[in-house]
Amino acid sequence: MPALSIDDESITTSGALSVLHAADDELRRRYGDGDDQHLRVDELAEPLGLFLVARVNGDIAGGIGLRSIGDPALHLGEIKRLWVRPDLRRGGIAVSLMNEIETRARSLGYQRLYLETGPKQPEAVALYASIGWDRVQEYPVGVFCHPMSHRFTRLL
Repeated sequence: MPALSIDDESITTSGALSVLHAADDELRRRYGDGDDQHLRVDELAEPLGLFLVARVNGDIAGGIGLRSIGDPALHLGEIKRLWVRPDLRRGGIAVSLMNEIETRARSLGYQRLYLETGPKQPEAVALYASIGWDRVQEYPVGVFCHPMSHRFTRLL
């Protein structure tokens, strides 16, 4: 059985950046070149952000980010760039990453999380629904979300 580890890595490390770039590459292949996805890398840094890297037997397997959104007094976070290596998908790594990011978000004081995924990512829509995330029509007032996205939230 492969050994899975999930660790908090600074977004400036090669491991975290390689996952972020792989996720962005996949988004560009699915949706084409577009805007910058409204994500600044520094938003995934401490003290309010973080990035987790999953490794299987020491090799990069995937990752996930968290950033603060909206009015800071509301303690809202957003999941960004959940990505798992294609050859390792459907093996539970994404669920493990989601569980771990929720635990870490609680420890940072977040009270509610949001995420969005696009219409060309039906597997992501199915994943979030299967692990109990609730669909919502809108993000909090003043927080950008893509017009055609599927949006989810979870109360922590």
